[in-house]
Amino acid sequence: MKLQRKNRLRATALGALAVSGALVLTACGSDDNTGADAGGDKTSAAASNIKCDDAKGQLRASGSSAQKNAMDLWVKNYMAACSGVEVNYSSSSSGEGIVAFNQGTVGFAGSDSALKPEEVAESKKICKTGQGINLPMVGGPIAVGFHLEGVDKLTLDAPTLAKIFDTKIKKWNDPAIAKLNEGAKLPDKPIQAFHRSEDSGTTQNLGKYLNAAAPGDWKYEAEKKWPAPGGQAASGSSGIASQVKAVDGSIGYFELSYAKSQEITTVDINTGGAAPVEATSENASKAIAAAKVKGTGKDLALDLDYTTKAEGAYPLVLVTYEVVCDTGNKADTLGTVKSFLTYTASAEGQKVLTDAGYAPIPEAINAKVRETVAGLS
Repeated sequence: MKLQRKNRLRATALGALAVSGALVLTACGSDDNTGADAGGDKTSAAASNIKCDDAKGQLRASGSSAQKNAMDLWVKNYMAACSGVEVNYSSSSSGEGIVAFNQGTVGFAGSDSALKPEEVAESKKICKTGQGINLPMVGGPIAVGFHLEGVDKLTLDAPTLAKIFDTKIKKWNDPAIAKLNEGAKLPDKPIQAFHRSEDSGTTQNLGKYLNAAAPGDWKYEAEKKWPAPGGQAASGSSGIASQVKAVDGSIGYFELSYAKSQEITTVDINTGGAAPVEATSENASKAIAAAKVKGTGKDLALDLDYTTKAEGAYPLVLVTYEVVCDTGNKADTLGTVKSFLTYTASAEGQKVLTDAGYAPIPEAINAKVRETVAGLS
């Protein structure tokens, strides 16, 4: 069973690496290009349905590294369909993306967390007649990857994860870990926990999960800046993934696409349900499907249930938003913003996400996204 699981992961990763070499380099950012395989036929089919409409010139965007691999696929398909249009997505972090958006230097920003009230207020200076809104576009599991020689399957729960990332659990053979992994040969080896060095929506979503599912063990506010003492820092999801790949005894968090492309084994989460849940696109979709829209007006920010015990629902998920002005968008990029986001929110655009390790946004929510995009001005 262990060998089969490892082979499946290896096969997926090899497919991902094969396509990543062919992806168009769309921007300079903190993450390496680790795009996953969408397949040549899928690319052609998706591109054939893209409506370029009033798209023209260059569109700059930046932000979340969590959605970089999705953006690589989308940009490749879109630019293949829309001759003469250039979309540049700079993968940095959610925090940097929001700053760039509120400075007016990008047409839209990617963020793993919805805008805060003060960020919405700031956006009104740029949006002029409107304000920044959140459009959920990319879903997926936050994978907890680990590298522990001799161990290729590991189950953890929220309290244990909280203690590991808070450096309260320091050894791999700690009784709390052993209890969740009966029969596993856990070494007497120090745990090296990696976290993001810069402000990150992925960090904030991990904090939201730990706040909700392990409130007695995680006492920190869910912020984009890493809050706990100790541990080791790395830049971007790719930076953490590279460290976990290289360092025996390590553990870290990043989007599933990075685990797939670098062949990193991921933790199964014990939610208190019938069985531990693996980090997969399908399992993340089960959790995201229960999300409720909490935004008002055209804002479509979602409320996720991090404490779900539903069978097969992976609770440690994030939704990445594209942040745009509801009104007051720049005239020279409005047509391209609407055309590009119409594609990313389309059935074709969402379909390519699963192969890249993401979870498509549920259609009921996606329909609202498309309606909102069509009304941007």
